[in-house]
Amino acid sequence: MLFSYLSTLDSTFIRNITNPEKLCFCRKNGFIGSDHDVVHAFTYKASDVQSQGSRFTMSAPRKVLVVIGLGTGESTGAAVARRFSQDGYSVALIARRPDIVKQLADELNAAGGDASPFPAESYSSQDIKALWTNIRSKYPAPGYVISAAVFNAAQGVWKPFLEVTPEDVRSSLETNVEAAFAFAREVILTFKENDIEEPAGKRGTLIFTGATASIRGNVVTSAFSAGKHGLRALSQSLAKEFGKQNIHVAHAIIDGSIRSERAFQRHPQLVGKPDASLTPESIANSYLYLVKQDRTAWTWELDLRPAHEKW
Repeated sequence: MLFSYLSTLDSTFIRNITNPEKLCFCRKNGFIGSDHDVVHAFTYKASDVQSQGSRFTMSAPRKVLVVIGLGTGESTGAAVARRFSQDGYSVALIARRPDIVKQLADELNAAGGDASPFPAESYSSQDIKALWTNIRSKYPAPGYVISAAVFNAAQGVWKPFLEVTPEDVRSSLETNVEAAFAFAREVILTFKENDIEEPAGKRGTLIFTGATASIRGNVVTSAFSAGKHGLRALSQSLAKEFGKQNIHVAHAIIDGSIRSERAFQRHPQLVGKPDASLTPESIANSYLYLVKQDRTAWTWELDLRPAHEKW
């Protein structure tokens, strides 16, 4: 005999005797005992099944955040990963620097979290698709649900227009637009497989990190602003198309310098002036707020700036 049965009023857990750590959950049409009444079957780890007297219930799947773009590990992407990890999310980390990805994953795991590094050779469509295949394999349903994703990758170009090269234009569009399309496609396909989570009423939340250049060009931002305008248009299009399927898409305009050692080196006038720059932690808190919004009041675009930012 390969199976033993643990029955409840509305379902049965079938324990595989040859592999006791696996249970098959079978939902019935009204009563237990006839094979033809089984309409769904899923395999769970036995540790995920909680016994309550004669009843057996499944613990809720663990939520997963996927974030792409970590920079040097001290700005928005890393802060978002830390904040969501603190909130109980498993975190899949994607970036082009293997050292940064591993360092942040180790940090989150040491703090009691569950993070996995997924270093990217590039942000090409093919590499992003392959990374998502690995992420889905690492965090499979029903034990996990990938319900949040943040596109934080960016390629900045700050040059007067006549100094911008075709390579500059191509690099801006490849990361700010093409990679965003590829990442969003994998996110949407994943979210469409999710059940609608109650009471929030959503299958998942996708957030794009924008910039001042998303809505306003300037004298040295022609290539960068073209890419960021494209990213913003993509996010708005997705929000309108997939909101009807209970998928929340948001765009955050980060209007100002983000506090970091690199930012202070580039803009020393910001040192000692807390009103003049955004903290990555505050941005991360705002992203978690977006994810927790319920279906009755979704934000598409959120703009964040420090108190003394000129706008």
